[in-house]
Order: sequence, then C-alpha cells, then structure tokens
Amino acid sequence: MSSSKGNQGPRPRSRKGAPGILDVALRAGVSGATVSRYFNDPDVVRPATRGRIEQAARELGYIRDRMAGALHGKMSGTIGLIVPTIDHAIFSELIEAFSEQLHTHDRTMLIASHNYDLQREIGIVRSLLERRIDAIALVGRDHPMAAIEMIKVRGIPVVSLWNAVGAGGIPSIGTDNRQGAFDVAQHLIDLNHKHFALLFPDTQFNDRARDRKAGVMQALEAASISVPAAWDLPCPYDTAAAKSVAMGLLNTPISDKRPTAFICGNDIIAHGVIHAASRLRIKVPHAVSVVGIGDFRGSSAIEPPLTTVRLPARRIGQLAAETLIGQINREEAEQRDHIIPTQLIVRESSSQAPED
Repeated sequence: MSSSKGNQGPRPRSRKGAPGILDVALRAGVSGATVSRYFNDPDVVRPATRGRIEQAARELGYIRDRMAGALHGKMSGTIGLIVPTIDHAIFSELIEAFSEQLHTHDRTMLIASHNYDLQREIGIVRSLLERRIDAIALVGRDHPMAAIEMIKVRGIPVVSLWNAVGAGGIPSIGTDNRQGAFDVAQHLIDLNHKHFALLFPDTQFNDRARDRKAGVMQALEAASISVPAAWDLPCPYDTAAAKSVAMGLLNTPISDKRPTAFICGNDIIAHGVIHAASRLRIKVPHAVSVVGIGDFRGSSAIEPPLTTVRLPARRIGQLAAETLIGQINREEAEQRDHIIPTQLIVRESSSQAPED
C-alpha cells in the first residue's frame, strides 16, 4: 500500500505493552530527555516541539506514570479530599468544584468519606499518604490528633474546609456557620415568632452543626426566647427521619401550642419538616414557618420554596484547589485563612408569625 510522506501511518512501538516515553520520543522525532522535560515542565520546551509530543502521545495512547515519579521524590499529581459524606447535595457541589479546578491544573482527586465517624479518618489519612498524594483537604475543625500529626510529619500542604476556623495550625477555607445560623434565626425573630422548634443533628462530632446551633441559641437568647426541651430535638441529616420527628412534634402540642417556626440544621431536615406539615395539612408558612441552612439543589423548587442560608460550597471547593496548587508550586508564601460570607435567602417558607 502506497503512502505519502505526510501520512506514514502508525509506527511500531519500541517495546511490547503500554507505550512509554521512548515510544513517544521516537514517534515525535525527539529525544527521550525532551519528552521527559515536556511532561515535567512544558514551558521549557519550544511550542512546535510541544505540539509534536502532544500529538505523538495522543496517537499512541501514552499515559504518564505519575506514581513512578512519586517514588523518586517527584509529585504524583494527586490531591486527597476527605468529606463526611458524599450523600448530601452540598458536599457534592464542593467535590465537583474541587475536582473541576484541579483538572485545570492537570491534577486529579482521590476522595474518601468517613460518614461522620472521625476515628475512621485516621485510617483514611494513612491510606492517602501511602499513595503519595501531593496535598490533602479535610472538612471541618474536629479531627483526630493522630491524623493531623501524620500529615504534619510528612510536610505536605493541607487545608481545612467549610468552617471559618480550622484545626490547630491548619489554614481554613470556609464560612462562619455561627453567623449564618444567627442570621436565619434573627429573620424569624423579626417576623415576630416566639415559639420555636429546633431540629439539629448530634453536634458532638460535627463542628459545623455545633457552630450553627450556637448561632441560633445566641439569637434566641438575645431576644429572651427559650425553647422547650420537647421542641429541641436531635435529627439526622435525613429527609425521612426529619419528617417522622416533625410529625411527632406537630402532633403533640404543649399546652395546646405548637411551634410556629422550625429552624433546621440544614436543608435536608427542612425538606422533611415541610413534607410532615403537608401530610398533616398544616399550611407552610401561614401556620408554621420552616427555614434551613445550605441552599441545596432543590431548595428553591420545593413547595413552598425554602428560606435558607446559602453556603458557598462551589467557591470553597474552587478556592481549596487553587490554594493547595499554590502551596505545591510554592506560589503562596504563607498559609492563611479564607472566610467567605454566607447569604440569607428569603423565600416563601417563612412569613409573619400567626397570632396567638
């Protein structure tokens, strides 16, 4: 079969198996050292040469072996992210933004979740470090000291996400959960509500929920409002569980009174409360107002649309990736905290308190 000079067809590989640097070099007509320089620092290679190397790598299906570089003290190109759960929309937004931003820097993400069991974080951190990750992002302020020490001993960049204050000695990228919760509670106080129900998860191992609960209590105490113990109930981040808890509370008035407002630890719980009120034919917001925290996907579409506090999940993810890349490349001289404001989003699930 004849062929022109400009279309010579695929050349044979220099060895069996997956193509390597020498295969790319042979196809591109350059030295193996030039290909290596290109993958380690593309800007030192002339644009025309870069183009030939990129084309050769693409045609051969060459995949860079980053782990081989990591074994020789070079970067693996992988950054770890540990989240409490991947089952919630708010963390999904964080993960998506973090991954997208890493991709723009030719980096990949290794993700793991501990399902709100902080002791599991020790094993997860160890596993990620064994894979020679270049940096790591954690969520929240509470972490086992053993996990923190493992990270610090290895001297890799680390950030704490989601809260305005990180773990000791670790820079944070997050928001003031206490202030956000204070704002949404104050919104209901300004609407003349005095009878509140609080549905929050166990705060012992969840510093974000702990700060939100503290912000709510600060606002209520400043307004001289107390919450009966029977209306301050633990509730997991689960719509069905929240619906069940709310139905029980709404079906059991205290001195013929029901709460006129529910403050929920996040939007998932608030969705469950709205479903409970609908099942009991209690009008939201005319009979009871419901507010959440997070502004999850779907919170603007539920009926009625949910009043909530917008947490900047995507911005936190983007800034976390940029900060870690800057630390890896030594572009940031010092580690510092980044506090991103929350935003009260008033929708149709809250209104003036009904008359007593």
